[in-house]
Amino acid sequence: MSRVVRKPAEFRRACEDARAAQRRVGLVPTMGALHRGHFSLIDEAKARADFIAVTIFVNPLQFAPEEDLEQYPRTFESDLDGCRERGVDLVFAPAPNTMYPTGFQTSVSVKELAKPLEGGFRPSHFDGVTTVVTKLFNLAGRCTALFGRKDYQQWKILTRMALDLDMPIELVGCPIIREADGLALSSRNRYLSASERQRALGVVSGLRDAFDAWERGERDPDALRSLTEKSVRPAFDHLDYVAAVDPETLTASPPSPDRLLIAVAAQLGSTRLIDNVVLGEDPRP
Repeated sequence: MSRVVRKPAEFRRACEDARAAQRRVGLVPTMGALHRGHFSLIDEAKARADFIAVTIFVNPLQFAPEEDLEQYPRTFESDLDGCRERGVDLVFAPAPNTMYPTGFQTSVSVKELAKPLEGGFRPSHFDGVTTVVTKLFNLAGRCTALFGRKDYQQWKILTRMALDLDMPIELVGCPIIREADGLALSSRNRYLSASERQRALGVVSGLRDAFDAWERGERDPDALRSLTEKSVRPAFDHLDYVAAVDPETLTASPPSPDRLLIAVAAQLGSTRLIDNVVLGEDPRP
C-alpha cells in the first residue's frame, strides 16, 4: 500500500527514515497523469533502490501564462492506483502553497544548457523545473532519481545542476517509451484528436529517416536535420524547431562523428509535442 503524504516535512522524514533503515531511496518526480513511460521509471527505480518515492505535482513555475497549467491533466486517483499496483512505497502530492508559501522568492538557474532548443521558445520553463527539482532533491536527500529522456534537455540540465551544486543525487536518464507505431508517450497525447494523433506520426517518420541515414553513414548534421524536417513540417500546424546538435552541449558545433542529438518540437492545434533520438546511441524510434 503506497503511503500518501502532502507536507514537505512528512516527505523528508519518510525518506530519512528509509535511509536509517538501510534502504536506498529511488525517486521518480512526475506531474501526474501517469502512463507507461512513468511506470517504466518506477520499474527502473525498483531495480536500483528498495524504497520507491513518486512525487505528483503540477508545478506552476514551469508554465508560462499562455500555457496549459489549468488544462494539464490531473488524474490523481488513477495515478495512485498505478503506484500501488507497482509497489511504490511513498507518494508525495503537495499543494502549490506548501511548495511555494507566501514570501517565496528563490529560483535556481542553469545557464548555457537552458538557452538552446526549448529555452528559445519557453524562456522561463527550465528555471521552474530546476527550482522545483532542487526542492524535491533537498527534501528527498541522498537518492537515485529517474527521469525520462523524452525530455532530453531537462535531463541534461538537471544532471548539470546536481553536479554543480554537489547534490548527493544519482541521476538516471531512462529510454523513451513509445506506442507500437513509434509515437513517444506523453501526458499531452490525450489532447490530440484522432486525426491529429495520426498526423503526429510525422515526427516519428522524420526521426526514423535521420536514423536510417546515419546507419548508412551520413554524418552531416544539416543533412540529417533536413531529412527530419522534411517529414515533420508538413504534418504539423507549426514547427518550433528541428535541431541536430551535440548531445552533451546541445550546441551545433563542433559536430561529433559518433553521436548526434536530433530534437523536435512542433504543434498540432493547441498541443505541443517534443521528441528526440540520439543517433549513434539510441535504438530506431
